[in-house]
Amino acid sequence: MAGGYELLKTGGDTKVQSPKSYRITRRVAIGLIACLALVTLSFLHVHPPLSVDLGAQDNHDEDSVKACASPAPPAARPPAPINPWASLTIKQVVQVQKWLEDPARALNLTRGAISKPSDNHIFMIEAYYPPKASVLSYFSSLSSSDIPQKYARVTIHHGSAPEPVVKDYLVGPLPIGSSTRMEHLTEIYHLDAIPHNARGFDTRDWTAPEIFEKMAAPIMEAYEELLGGTPQDTLTTAGSGPFSFDGSFRRLWLGWRRNTPGFFLHPLNLYQYVDLSGTDPSQWDQLKIVYNHQVFDSPESFMEAFHNGSLKRVPVIDPDTDLSYSTRKRIGAQRDLDHLPGPRSVSFAGLRFRVDRDLQYVSWMGWGLYLGFDRDMGLSLWDIRFRGERIVYELKPQEALAQYAGNDPFQATTAWLDRYFGMGQSVRDMLPGYDCPHEAVYLPATTYSTDGLTTRQRAICIFEHDSERPLTRHLGYEENEFGAVKGYELVIRSIATVGKCVDFVFLRDDAENRTLVMITFDYIFHLDGTIEVRLSASGYLQAGFYDGTQGQYGNRIWETSMGSLHDHVINYKVDLDVAGTANSLLKTTLSQEAVTQPWFEDDWGDEVIQQVVTREYIDDENDALLKFPTNFQGAFALVNQEETNKWGTSRGYAIHPGYSPIHNTVVGSKRLLKNAKLGALQSGCLPSQGDRTVLEQHVELQFAGGPPVDFHKFFDGENITQEDLVAWVNLGMHHLPQSEDAPNTRTNTATSSFFLTPLNYFDHDPGDSFTYDDYGVQPAHCLPEHPSPFEYHPAKMFDLDGRPAPASSIENMRKASELYHRIKLEL
Repeated sequence: MAGGYELLKTGGDTKVQSPKSYRITRRVAIGLIACLALVTLSFLHVHPPLSVDLGAQDNHDEDSVKACASPAPPAARPPAPINPWASLTIKQVVQVQKWLEDPARALNLTRGAISKPSDNHIFMIEAYYPPKASVLSYFSSLSSSDIPQKYARVTIHHGSAPEPVVKDYLVGPLPIGSSTRMEHLTEIYHLDAIPHNARGFDTRDWTAPEIFEKMAAPIMEAYEELLGGTPQDTLTTAGSGPFSFDGSFRRLWLGWRRNTPGFFLHPLNLYQYVDLSGTDPSQWDQLKIVYNHQVFDSPESFMEAFHNGSLKRVPVIDPDTDLSYSTRKRIGAQRDLDHLPGPRSVSFAGLRFRVDRDLQYVSWMGWGLYLGFDRDMGLSLWDIRFRGERIVYELKPQEALAQYAGNDPFQATTAWLDRYFGMGQSVRDMLPGYDCPHEAVYLPATTYSTDGLTTRQRAICIFEHDSERPLTRHLGYEENEFGAVKGYELVIRSIATVGKCVDFVFLRDDAENRTLVMITFDYIFHLDGTIEVRLSASGYLQAGFYDGTQGQYGNRIWETSMGSLHDHVINYKVDLDVAGTANSLLKTTLSQEAVTQPWFEDDWGDEVIQQVVTREYIDDENDALLKFPTNFQGAFALVNQEETNKWGTSRGYAIHPGYSPIHNTVVGSKRLLKNAKLGALQSGCLPSQGDRTVLEQHVELQFAGGPPVDFHKFFDGENITQEDLVAWVNLGMHHLPQSEDAPNTRTNTATSSFFLTPLNYFDHDPGDSFTYDDYGVQPAHCLPEHPSPFEYHPAKMFDLDGRPAPASSIENMRKASELYHRIKLEL
């Protein structure tokens, strides 16, 4: 039949069945099949439902499903028997504390819990990382005589000094003994001294009685009438930073909010500017009050306007208004099939990564690395090797910046540098099955505070997962063209809960746990030698009060609440050692050219416009302040010009942009004038210079005018060809909040990443062959262990003598975690 389909003819049979006879034959066939099915079923043993049989493994025969291997990681084999970057143990911290308190030191210390601003007290004790040269020397020899000595870094607030200051000290070697010494640690700063007004966060900034007496008590009547509550009941306040420009003063704006779940989304229209300078709280004072864009220089002038009717008021929200929009409770009907548990990852043949818990060393598929942890920024990775070669000496976050916009005193003046608050100290235990898969392996971390030491048992999690996409694949027709490599990845994760927001976590059984907003730090290792550095954010917005003047600074998310426009920028130190420590900075640029060739004289003319690549080495560090070009038509890499692959190309690792490779929008703001210049770049590249471990210190927030560590001072024209180079790479996101950010921002959009990926480092793809060969690794089938019931481990608390301490009250835990973001004024 022309233009149609013909029935397929088989063999020599050319007879085509008519439609009528075909239908008869079909009915007969169906009837016979049905009869056979009934006969067969009569002889079959019908098994009970699978869910009934899962627990009865002893009744199965030899072909039955067996229990899976235990989900415990096998022991690792670290390249050295020590971790040079390990945190101090509780015992070591206590030894240092008592040694410093000895009258022989003449430090006149008062323990932080009972100290006053005018006292000397220890703010921090933590490990001081050894110089890179000494570590590499030890790893080269593995001789016990070359083991780097252990030291502690100690920060003391000298409030009783004639000129109160903050100082850092190097204490060691450890353990404490006759050779232990204490010296002023100055090389980490560009300033001779840190003024006391620029000290670390201090709860006495709002717990001193003078705060209430001078700032709250004089306007108590106005709180109740204008805001619908009182500071001791239905209202809470928060302070914006920075508190100082150069350490010469300590001042902050207080903004008021409703004291309700998700209070960050309930800002009110009253702001107070307070002066906390000096060590005598009786001298602290209130400088300004702003209500509904009206400015008052004293409580008296504000209350006068309040009483005489000249104050332009904002309507008070009805006390019966439903505020539940800011809670984490489920809203609306349950989704279809949501009553069923979702899929989960199971390593049926057992975990394929190794862990040494004592040394905090991890290995997987040719990768190996040590873990470190500190108060300022939390998790860090050290001595990262792939197939026996060191790729990265140090990979560590340095700073987290957030700068806000708005038409009120609070949002317009907020510029956070979260290192100040201690992102490592703000780590909380992760939720199994939510923050990490059920079979993840957890490692602990311990941090110091003025009240004692805290150990989080689930501070770090490690797991392997299938990315659900092949790493490489091709379907071809020639021999060995057909194949795929599964995209397995190893993830090392920690979640810092910085105090910008509060996150209520409601599980299916409505169990409630309070943590602060998450910044999830992920280090993802790929089979091809690539390292992905990714961060994600969630939690409550730092909302602003919405009125008609705020539209260009964000989006309205509730009756009187606005999600304020802001940037997030997180900086990482990346000490790459590519085929050795001698590296160069390679800049690759893509552009276009018009090419004319004599053999182009055909139907298309004699000219072709095409891409061309330009490669150049950046030799002067002044040129190493880097931004990705428009359309990402270019890239940067660290290469070793003296080491080539089989094809004569210099071996290197590229810094490849991933999600949202942004830099800070605002340049020139006085609140981040010089202490966040790096945030305006994608990356910077500098020689390691031995002991330069960080380009930020926790007090940087208070030094916009002249930071203790000025990043740009390092760029002084030094040659960076074939030097031990360090890259400083930024991640971040421009966050224009929207109504979907209430109650919490979502991690799927609030994500940023970069890749460290091989660039001619290998001779070919280091992954497995593309041919179909499972190398004897067959899919496993077994019954995995039943997931443990959900539980959230409380932190283990220790006093400054190392003794287990009772758990704090909920209110005290909130004070310690939410810091300046939830200030509860008390009599």
